[in-house]
Amino acid sequence: MDHHPATDPHAEIRAEVRKLCARFPGEYWRELDARRGYPTGFVQALTEAGWLAALIPEEFGGAGLPLSGAAAILEEIQASGCNGAACHAQMYIMGTILRHGSPAQKAKYLPAIARGELRLQAFGVTEPTSGTDTTSLRTTARREGDRYVVNGQKIWTSRAEHSDLMLLLARTTLRDQVKKKTEGLSTFIVDMRDALGKGLTIRPIRTMMNHNSCEVFFDNMEVPAENLVGVEGKGFRYILDGMNAERLLIASECIGDAKWFIEKAAAYARERVIFGRPIGANQGVQFPIARAYAQMRAAEAIVHQGLARFERGENCGEEANMGKMLAAEASWAAGEACVNTHGGFGFAEEYDIERKFRETRLYQVAPISTNLILSYIGEHVLGMPRSY
Repeated sequence: MDHHPATDPHAEIRAEVRKLCARFPGEYWRELDARRGYPTGFVQALTEAGWLAALIPEEFGGAGLPLSGAAAILEEIQASGCNGAACHAQMYIMGTILRHGSPAQKAKYLPAIARGELRLQAFGVTEPTSGTDTTSLRTTARREGDRYVVNGQKIWTSRAEHSDLMLLLARTTLRDQVKKKTEGLSTFIVDMRDALGKGLTIRPIRTMMNHNSCEVFFDNMEVPAENLVGVEGKGFRYILDGMNAERLLIASECIGDAKWFIEKAAAYARERVIFGRPIGANQGVQFPIARAYAQMRAAEAIVHQGLARFERGENCGEEANMGKMLAAEASWAAGEACVNTHGGFGFAEEYDIERKFRETRLYQVAPISTNLILSYIGEHVLGMPRSY
Protein backbone atom coordinates (compact mmCIF):
# COMPACT_ATOMS: atom_id res chain seq x y z
CA MET A 1 0.00 0.00 0.00
CA ASP A 2 1.94 3.00 -1.27
CA HIS A 3 0.37 6.44 -0.93
CA HIS A 4 3.56 8.46 -1.14
CA PRO A 5 3.78 11.05 -3.92
CA ALA A 6 5.99 10.56 -6.92
CA THR A 7 8.21 13.30 -5.50
CA ASP A 8 8.86 11.33 -2.28
CA PRO A 9 12.59 11.90 -1.59
CA HIS A 10 12.79 8.51 0.11
CA ALA A 11 11.11 6.43 -2.60
CA GLU A 12 14.31 4.52 -3.42
CA ILE A 13 14.93 3.82 0.25
CA ARG A 14 11.42 2.44 0.64
CA ALA A 15 11.84 0.18 -2.39
CA GLU A 16 15.16 -1.21 -1.17
CA VAL A 17 13.86 -1.83 2.35
CA ARG A 18 10.85 -3.68 0.91
CA LYS A 19 13.18 -5.88 -1.14
CA LEU A 20 15.25 -6.70 1.93
CA CYS A 21 12.16 -7.49 4.01
CA ALA A 22 10.89 -9.87 1.35
CA ARG A 23 13.77 -12.16 2.35
CA PHE A 24 12.19 -12.52 5.81
CA PRO A 25 8.61 -13.74 5.28
CA GLY A 26 6.00 -14.65 7.87
CA GLU A 27 7.50 -18.10 8.49
CA TYR A 28 10.70 -16.49 9.74
CA TRP A 29 8.86 -14.33 12.28
CA ARG A 30 6.50 -17.10 13.39
CA GLU A 31 9.39 -19.41 14.22
CA LEU A 32 11.08 -16.68 16.27
CA ASP A 33 7.82 -15.77 17.98
CA ALA A 34 7.25 -19.36 19.08
CA ARG A 35 10.57 -19.52 20.92
CA ARG A 36 10.87 -15.81 21.71
CA GLY A 37 14.03 -15.65 19.63
CA TYR A 38 15.91 -12.55 18.50
CA PRO A 39 15.91 -11.89 14.72
CA THR A 40 19.68 -11.91 14.39
CA GLY A 41 19.62 -12.60 10.67
CA PHE A 42 17.20 -9.75 9.98
CA VAL A 43 19.15 -7.27 12.11
CA GLN A 44 22.39 -8.34 10.45
CA ALA A 45 20.86 -7.82 7.00
CA LEU A 46 19.67 -4.32 7.95
CA THR A 47 23.11 -3.54 9.34
CA GLU A 48 24.96 -4.77 6.24
CA ALA A 49 22.65 -2.70 4.05
CA GLY A 50 23.46 0.37 6.14
CA TRP A 51 19.90 1.04 7.27
CA LEU A 52 20.67 0.96 11.00
CA ALA A 53 23.38 3.57 10.44
CA ALA A 54 20.93 5.87 8.67
CA LEU A 55 21.27 8.73 11.16
CA ILE A 56 25.01 8.45 11.70
CA PRO A 57 26.85 11.23 9.83
CA GLU A 58 28.86 10.21 6.78
CA GLU A 59 32.09 11.27 8.46
CA PHE A 60 31.59 8.39 10.91
CA GLY A 61 30.62 5.86 8.25
CA GLY A 62 26.85 6.30 8.30
CA ALA A 63 24.35 7.39 5.68
CA GLY A 64 23.75 10.84 7.18
CA LEU A 65 20.03 10.71 6.41
CA PRO A 66 17.51 13.12 7.93
CA LEU A 67 15.00 11.82 10.47
CA SER A 68 12.39 11.41 7.73
CA GLY A 69 14.71 8.90 6.05
CA ALA A 70 14.89 6.82 9.22
CA ALA A 71 11.10 7.09 9.55
CA ALA A 72 10.67 5.77 6.00
CA ILE A 73 12.91 2.79 6.79
CA LEU A 74 10.97 1.82 9.92
CA GLU A 75 7.58 2.37 8.28
CA GLU A 76 8.45 0.07 5.39
CA ILE A 77 9.77 -2.62 7.74
CA GLN A 78 6.42 -2.72 9.52
CA ALA A 79 4.36 -2.40 6.33
CA SER A 80 6.23 -5.44 4.99
CA GLY A 81 5.10 -7.59 7.92
CA CYS A 82 8.45 -7.52 9.71
CA ASN A 83 9.20 -6.09 13.15
CA GLY A 84 11.57 -3.16 13.55
CA ALA A 85 11.28 -3.24 17.34
CA ALA A 86 14.25 -5.58 17.33
CA CYS A 87 16.54 -2.73 16.34
CA HIS A 88 14.66 0.61 16.21
CA ALA A 89 16.21 1.89 19.45
CA GLN A 90 19.57 2.24 17.74
CA MET A 91 18.11 5.05 15.66
CA TYR A 92 16.56 7.12 18.43
CA ILE A 93 19.22 6.45 21.09
CA MET A 94 21.82 7.62 18.62
CA GLY A 95 20.67 11.23 18.89
CA THR A 96 21.92 11.62 22.45
CA ILE A 97 25.46 10.69 21.46
CA LEU A 98 25.31 12.71 18.24
CA ARG A 99 24.15 15.88 20.01
CA HIS A 100 25.85 15.62 23.38
CA GLY A 101 28.64 13.06 23.12
CA SER A 102 32.29 14.16 23.19
CA PRO A 103 34.42 14.00 20.03
CA ALA A 104 36.27 11.06 21.58
CA GLN A 105 33.02 9.18 22.25
CA LYS A 106 31.77 9.76 18.72
CA ALA A 107 35.05 8.60 17.23
CA LYS A 108 35.16 5.52 19.45
CA TYR A 109 31.60 4.29 19.04
CA LEU A 110 29.89 5.66 15.93
CA PRO A 111 32.14 4.12 13.23
CA ALA A 112 31.97 0.72 14.95
CA ILE A 113 28.17 0.96 15.19
CA ALA A 114 27.97 1.96 11.53
CA ARG A 115 30.12 -1.05 10.54
CA GLY A 116 27.94 -3.36 12.60
CA GLU A 117 30.71 -4.25 15.03
CA LEU A 118 28.77 -2.77 17.96
CA ARG A 119 25.06 -2.74 18.73
CA LEU A 120 23.52 0.19 20.59
CA GLN A 121 20.07 -1.20 21.34
CA ALA A 122 19.55 -0.87 25.12
CA PHE A 123 18.08 2.21 26.77
CA GLY A 124 18.19 2.12 30.59
CA VAL A 125 15.69 4.68 31.90
CA THR A 126 12.48 3.13 33.29
CA GLU A 127 12.48 1.67 36.81
CA PRO A 128 9.94 -0.49 38.68
CA THR A 129 9.16 2.13 41.32
CA SER A 130 9.12 5.28 39.17
CA GLY A 131 7.63 4.21 35.82
CA THR A 132 7.18 7.30 33.67
CA ASP A 133 8.05 9.59 36.61
CA THR A 134 11.64 9.60 35.42
CA THR A 135 12.93 12.21 37.87
CA SER A 136 12.05 9.82 40.73
CA LEU A 137 14.37 7.08 39.53
CA ARG A 138 16.59 5.54 42.23
CA THR A 139 19.55 4.17 40.31
CA THR A 140 22.67 6.04 41.44
CA ALA A 141 26.10 6.62 39.94
CA ARG A 142 28.71 7.68 42.51
CA ARG A 143 32.00 9.19 41.32
CA GLU A 144 35.08 7.40 42.63
CA GLY A 145 38.27 8.65 41.05
CA ASP A 146 38.32 7.90 37.34
CA ARG A 147 35.06 5.94 37.34
CA TYR A 148 31.47 5.90 38.50
CA VAL A 149 30.00 3.11 40.63
CA VAL A 150 26.40 2.33 39.67
CA ASN A 151 23.76 0.69 41.88
CA GLY A 152 20.07 0.18 41.15
CA GLN A 153 17.67 -1.49 38.78
CA LYS A 154 15.98 -0.84 35.42
CA ILE A 155 12.97 -2.56 33.89
CA TRP A 156 11.59 -2.90 30.36
CA THR A 157 15.12 -2.47 29.03
CA SER A 158 14.39 -4.12 25.72
CA ARG A 159 17.13 -5.93 23.78
CA ALA A 160 19.61 -5.77 26.69
CA GLU A 161 20.62 -9.38 25.98
CA HIS A 162 21.36 -8.52 22.35
CA SER A 163 23.12 -5.17 22.71
CA ASP A 164 26.77 -4.34 23.28
CA LEU A 165 26.11 -0.85 24.60
CA MET A 166 23.50 0.70 26.85
CA LEU A 167 22.59 4.35 27.25
CA LEU A 168 21.96 4.67 30.99
CA LEU A 169 20.30 7.42 33.02
CA ALA A 170 21.23 7.52 36.71
CA ARG A 171 21.29 9.95 39.63
CA THR A 172 24.67 11.47 40.34
CA THR A 173 23.22 13.90 42.88
CA LEU A 174 20.45 12.77 45.21
CA ARG A 175 17.05 14.32 44.61
CA ASP A 176 16.90 16.02 48.03
CA GLN A 177 20.19 17.78 47.25
CA VAL A 178 19.09 19.55 44.03
CA LYS A 179 16.92 22.62 43.56
CA LYS A 180 14.95 21.13 40.66
CA LYS A 181 14.05 17.46 40.44
CA THR A 182 15.24 17.37 36.83
CA GLU A 183 18.79 18.21 37.98
CA GLY A 184 21.34 15.71 39.20
CA LEU A 185 20.60 13.06 36.55
CA SER A 186 23.44 11.97 34.28
CA THR A 187 23.73 9.90 31.12
CA PHE A 188 26.37 7.21 30.55
CA ILE A 189 27.46 4.86 27.80
CA VAL A 190 27.77 1.42 29.39
CA ASP A 191 29.81 -1.24 27.61
CA MET A 192 27.79 -4.26 28.66
CA ARG A 193 30.38 -6.67 27.29
CA ASP A 194 32.76 -5.54 30.02
CA ALA A 195 30.15 -5.11 32.76
CA LEU A 196 28.16 -8.35 32.39
CA GLY A 197 28.92 -10.53 35.41
CA LYS A 198 30.88 -7.70 37.00
CA GLY A 199 28.03 -5.86 38.68
CA LEU A 200 25.60 -6.13 35.74
CA THR A 201 22.88 -8.78 35.68
CA ILE A 202 20.28 -9.13 32.92
CA ARG A 203 17.07 -11.05 33.42
CA PRO A 204 14.62 -11.54 30.50
CA ILE A 205 10.89 -10.86 30.97
CA ARG A 206 8.52 -13.01 28.93
CA THR A 207 5.68 -10.90 27.53
CA MET A 208 2.68 -11.35 25.24
CA MET A 209 4.79 -10.40 22.22
CA ASN A 210 8.37 -11.20 21.24
CA HIS A 211 9.94 -7.90 22.32
CA ASN A 212 13.06 -9.18 24.11
CA SER A 213 12.23 -7.19 27.24
CA CYS A 214 14.51 -7.40 30.29
CA GLU A 215 15.07 -6.15 33.78
CA VAL A 216 18.62 -5.07 34.55
CA PHE A 217 20.37 -4.98 37.94
CA PHE A 218 23.42 -2.93 38.86
CA ASP A 219 25.47 -3.97 41.90
CA ASN A 220 28.54 -1.75 42.21
CA MET A 221 28.92 -1.78 38.43
CA GLU A 222 31.85 0.38 37.37
CA VAL A 223 31.66 2.76 34.42
CA PRO A 224 34.72 4.76 33.28
CA ALA A 225 34.30 8.49 33.88
CA GLU A 226 35.10 9.07 30.21
CA ASN A 227 31.77 7.36 29.39
CA LEU A 228 29.77 10.20 30.95
CA VAL A 229 27.80 11.85 28.14
CA GLY A 230 27.95 15.65 28.28
CA VAL A 231 27.94 17.41 31.64
CA GLU A 232 27.25 15.62 34.91
CA GLY A 233 23.77 16.41 36.21
CA LYS A 234 22.33 17.45 32.83
CA GLY A 235 21.35 13.99 31.60
CA PHE A 236 17.60 14.47 31.90
CA ARG A 237 17.72 17.27 29.33
CA TYR A 238 19.81 15.10 27.02
CA ILE A 239 17.24 12.31 27.20
CA LEU A 240 14.36 14.74 26.62
CA ASP A 241 16.10 16.09 23.53
CA GLY A 242 15.65 12.74 21.85
CA MET A 243 12.05 12.04 22.82
CA ASN A 244 10.42 13.90 19.94
CA ALA A 245 12.53 11.91 17.48
CA GLU A 246 11.64 8.69 19.29
CA ARG A 247 7.92 9.42 19.12
CA LEU A 248 8.02 10.32 15.44
CA LEU A 249 9.90 7.12 14.61
CA ILE A 250 7.56 4.92 16.67
CA ALA A 251 4.60 6.69 15.02
CA SER A 252 6.05 5.83 11.63
CA GLU A 253 6.22 2.18 12.65
CA CYS A 254 2.56 2.30 13.70
CA ILE A 255 1.63 3.78 10.33
CA GLY A 256 3.45 0.90 8.67
CA ASP A 257 1.56 -1.59 10.84
CA ALA A 258 -1.75 0.08 9.97
CA LYS A 259 -0.97 -0.18 6.25
CA TRP A 260 -0.16 -3.88 6.61
CA PHE A 261 -3.41 -4.59 8.44
CA ILE A 262 -5.52 -2.52 6.04
CA GLU A 263 -4.02 -4.13 2.95
CA LYS A 264 -4.60 -7.60 4.40
CA ALA A 265 -8.17 -6.80 5.47
CA ALA A 266 -9.19 -5.11 2.21
CA ALA A 267 -7.77 -7.93 0.08
CA TYR A 268 -9.55 -10.58 2.12
CA ALA A 269 -12.81 -8.60 2.10
CA ARG A 270 -12.67 -8.46 -1.70
CA GLU A 271 -11.87 -12.14 -2.14
CA ARG A 272 -13.85 -13.93 0.57
CA VAL A 273 -17.30 -14.87 -0.73
CA ILE A 274 -20.09 -15.76 1.71
CA PHE A 275 -23.83 -15.89 0.91
CA GLY A 276 -23.01 -15.43 -2.75
CA ARG A 277 -21.07 -12.15 -2.56
CA PRO A 278 -17.75 -10.74 -1.24
CA ILE A 279 -17.92 -9.97 2.46
CA GLY A 280 -16.51 -6.50 1.65
CA ALA A 281 -19.88 -5.64 0.13
CA ASN A 282 -21.30 -5.57 3.65
CA GLN A 283 -21.02 -2.22 5.39
CA GLY A 284 -20.32 -3.93 8.70
CA VAL A 285 -17.10 -5.32 7.19
CA GLN A 286 -16.23 -2.49 4.82
CA PHE A 287 -16.71 0.55 7.05
CA PRO A 288 -14.31 -0.38 9.89
CA ILE A 289 -11.57 -0.92 7.31
CA ALA A 290 -12.37 2.41 5.62
CA ARG A 291 -12.40 4.20 8.99
CA ALA A 292 -9.03 2.70 9.94
CA TYR A 293 -7.65 3.87 6.61
CA ALA A 294 -8.87 7.40 7.27
CA GLN A 295 -7.33 7.33 10.75
CA MET A 296 -4.03 6.14 9.31
CA ARG A 297 -3.87 8.86 6.67
CA ALA A 298 -4.68 11.58 9.23
CA ALA A 299 -1.96 10.32 11.57
CA GLU A 300 0.46 10.09 8.65
CA ALA A 301 -0.13 13.75 7.81
CA ILE A 302 0.61 14.86 11.37
CA VAL A 303 3.76 12.71 11.53
CA HIS A 304 5.03 14.18 8.25
CA GLN A 305 4.45 17.68 9.65
CA GLY A 306 6.43 16.73 12.74
CA LEU A 307 9.31 15.31 10.71
CA ALA A 308 9.47 18.48 8.62
CA ARG A 309 9.52 20.70 11.72
CA PHE A 310 12.18 18.52 13.34
CA GLU A 311 14.41 18.76 10.28
CA ARG A 312 14.00 22.54 10.20
CA GLY A 313 15.15 22.71 13.81
CA GLU A 314 11.73 23.85 15.04
CA ASN A 315 9.85 22.69 18.12
CA CYS A 316 7.82 19.67 17.05
CA GLY A 317 6.56 18.55 20.45
CA GLU A 318 2.92 18.99 19.49
CA GLU A 319 3.18 17.03 16.26
CA ALA A 320 5.44 14.33 17.75
CA ASN A 321 3.08 13.65 20.63
CA MET A 322 -0.13 13.85 18.61
CA GLY A 323 1.39 11.84 15.78
CA LYS A 324 2.45 9.04 18.10
CA MET A 325 -0.96 8.86 19.78
CA LEU A 326 -2.96 9.02 16.54
CA ALA A 327 -0.72 6.54 14.72
CA ALA A 328 -0.91 4.05 17.59
CA GLU A 329 -4.70 4.37 17.64
CA ALA A 330 -4.83 3.94 13.86
CA SER A 331 -2.71 0.79 13.92
CA TRP A 332 -4.84 -0.69 16.70
CA ALA A 333 -8.07 0.16 14.84
CA ALA A 334 -6.65 -1.37 11.67
CA GLY A 335 -5.63 -4.47 13.60
CA GLU A 336 -9.12 -4.80 15.06
CA ALA A 337 -10.67 -4.45 11.61
CA CYS A 338 -8.26 -7.01 10.17
CA VAL A 339 -8.96 -9.60 12.86
CA ASN A 340 -12.71 -9.10 12.58
CA THR A 341 -12.64 -9.29 8.79
CA HIS A 342 -10.76 -12.61 8.87
CA GLY A 343 -12.95 -14.06 11.62
CA GLY A 344 -11.45 -17.25 13.03
CA PHE A 345 -8.57 -17.12 10.56
CA GLY A 346 -7.45 -13.86 12.19
CA PHE A 347 -6.44 -15.92 15.23
CA ALA A 348 -4.54 -18.53 13.24
CA GLU A 349 -0.77 -18.13 13.49
CA GLU A 350 -0.20 -18.90 9.81
CA TYR A 351 -1.92 -15.64 8.78
CA ASP A 352 0.49 -13.52 10.90
CA ILE A 353 -2.38 -11.24 11.93
CA GLU A 354 -2.47 -12.31 15.57
CA ARG A 355 1.31 -11.78 15.85
CA LYS A 356 1.16 -8.29 14.39
CA PHE A 357 -1.93 -7.59 16.51
CA ARG A 358 0.02 -8.36 19.68
CA GLU A 359 3.02 -6.38 18.52
CA THR A 360 1.14 -3.19 17.64
CA ARG A 361 -0.83 -3.23 20.93
CA LEU A 362 2.38 -2.25 22.72
CA TYR A 363 2.31 1.27 21.33
CA GLN A 364 -0.86 2.16 23.17
CA VAL A 365 1.40 2.12 26.23
CA ALA A 366 5.01 2.53 25.11
CA PRO A 367 7.29 4.34 24.83
CA ILE A 368 4.93 6.96 26.30
CA SER A 369 1.39 6.37 27.50
CA THR A 370 -1.58 8.02 25.83
CA ASN A 371 -2.52 9.75 29.09
CA LEU A 372 0.86 11.49 29.31
CA ILE A 373 0.48 12.61 25.70
CA LEU A 374 -2.94 14.06 26.48
CA SER A 375 -1.53 15.82 29.55
CA TYR A 376 1.24 17.30 27.38
CA ILE A 377 -1.29 18.62 24.86
CA GLY A 378 -3.52 20.00 27.61
CA GLU A 379 -0.72 21.81 29.41
CA HIS A 380 1.82 22.78 26.75
CA VAL A 381 -0.43 23.24 23.71
CA LEU A 382 -3.72 24.39 25.22
CA GLY A 383 -2.31 26.21 28.25
CA MET A 384 -4.40 24.40 30.84
CA PRO A 385 -3.08 23.65 34.38
CA ARG A 386 -0.76 20.71 34.88
CA SER A 387 -2.90 17.60 35.42
CA TYR A 388 -0.47 15.44 37.42
